[in-house]
This record gives sequence, C-alpha cells and structure tokens, in this order.
Amino acid sequence: MKDDASARTVAVWVLIFLLVFLGLNAAVAGATFIIAPDGHLIQMPLSNLKNAPFSNFLIPGLLLFLFIGVYPIGIAYGLWKLPSWKWPDVLNPFKRMHWSWAGSLAAGVAAMIWIIVQIQWLTVSLLHILVFAWGVAILIVTLLPGVRRYFTLQR
Repeated sequence: MKDDASARTVAVWVLIFLLVFLGLNAAVAGATFIIAPDGHLIQMPLSNLKNAPFSNFLIPGLLLFLFIGVYPIGIAYGLWKLPSWKWPDVLNPFKRMHWSWAGSLAAGVAAMIWIIVQIQWLTVSLLHILVFAWGVAILIVTLLPGVRRYFTLQR
C-alpha cells in the first residue's frame, strides 16, 4: 500500500468517486424518506409499497441512508486517507489488503443486493438498473490489478 497520494492511479480515484457519488445520492434519498416517510417529498406514493412488508418508507429510508449512503462515504474516506485503524480489520477477510479495499467490495455488493431486494416489491425502473450497474462498476474497479496493488499491505 502506498502512502503517497500522487501514487494513486486514475482507477483508485474513479473508485473513490463511485463510492462518494453512490453514498451521497443514497444518503439524500434515505434522509428524504426519514423526514417524510409517506414519500411526498420525492413524489413516491405509498402505493409503491403495496407488496412490501413496510407500511411507509421510514425503515427502507433508514437502511438506504446507513448502508447505501453513509457506509460507502466512510469507505471512500478510508480509500482516500488510508487510516491505519485496527477495528475495521476485525471484519476484513482479506488481511493482505487495506480494510477500505475490502469495504469497497462490500459496498458494491450491498448496492446490488439493495436493488435485487427492492425489485421483489417494486416495478423495475431505469434507476434500479443504474444503481445495480453502479454496484457492478464498483466491484469491477475494486478488482482491477492496479487498484488491488495500491491497497495491498506491505508486511
């Protein structure tokens, strides 16, 4: 792992961007649902939840805000600053890699799972396709050899 920001490849910066963009959009959407669980702030009718186990958007909004919003932003921070925190390594299954690299894989998978679960209850829309593709893009960029090399720990 390199400590020098100038050693970051374009792919590393793209990964950071993908996570920040996903996180900011999800945090705003999630916060909107938390503030207005009836969905009126973004013209999302409660009738969209007729097949879902929720009576309003509060719980989905909280999940969206935390796991697809805040989490990817935190991982992007880790990719950018490379903090040597020990506590995230407890959950890191890839001990040769910085914890934020493993976290970026998880963020991509989380976005994809979010959409897969969502389309069980909602009609598939262009937004679903874009968010799923965004999750796939996060996985692909995370797995690029240059990105893997950058986040490999020197032991």
